[in-house]
Amino acid sequence: MRNRQRVAVTVAALAISASVAAVAPAGAADSGGVTDSAFLKTVHQGNLAEIESGNDAQTNAVSACVKDTGRMLVRDHGKLDGDVKTLAGRLGVSLPAGPSAEQKQQLASVRAKAGSEEYDAAWLSAQEGNHRKTLSLIDEQISSGRNAQITAAAKAARPVVAMHLDRVSGGTCHAGPSSHAVPAGDGGTAAEDAASGAHDAVTVGATAAGGALLAGALAWVVRRRRAGQEGR
Repeated sequence: MRNRQRVAVTVAALAISASVAAVAPAGAADSGGVTDSAFLKTVHQGNLAEIESGNDAQTNAVSACVKDTGRMLVRDHGKLDGDVKTLAGRLGVSLPAGPSAEQKQQLASVRAKAGSEEYDAAWLSAQEGNHRKTLSLIDEQISSGRNAQITAAAKAARPVVAMHLDRVSGGTCHAGPSSHAVPAGDGGTAAEDAASGAHDAVTVGATAAGGALLAGALAWVVRRRRAGQEGR
């Protein structure tokens, strides 16, 4: 009799533990995953490099199309990087202070051709390669990322990067609607709200499940006690 009561109490305790585990905050700890944190660091460096390259093109390019594309990169990557920095700060991810050594070397190589058509060709070729790499990185985060906020930011950035790639595709500057502006982001707030809503739904379900198990276990104890008293 006592053993059965102990079993029932154990079941109830497990139900409560499951409920508590389910309501634990989903977290920023996930952002420390290799894929997630590396993504933020890499795209931050990429944004900084694109901003520098865009500024350089406005000064040293020959064609109006390349100069205009440079302005577009400065504007768009500046806004995208604002979201990256906000999200990194929220999740405790430390970001690099500047572009990588390879990115700096690439810009220096292009800048050496300043004021010539060779500059424009080298700049466009570099931007095509850079944006293809960035799209590949974004797609990897979308498919393998663990943190919902970071993955949502990657999804939001993808069409902007794809539009830039179209602009420099084939190493040729394709004039486009430069007036198209990227809306200032929310630093992942929308993604956080979505993740929070999903978490709340899980919490409610888990709490209800835990309560049901607990109620069932207690009812079983009561029935056993009544049966024992009637048997006397």
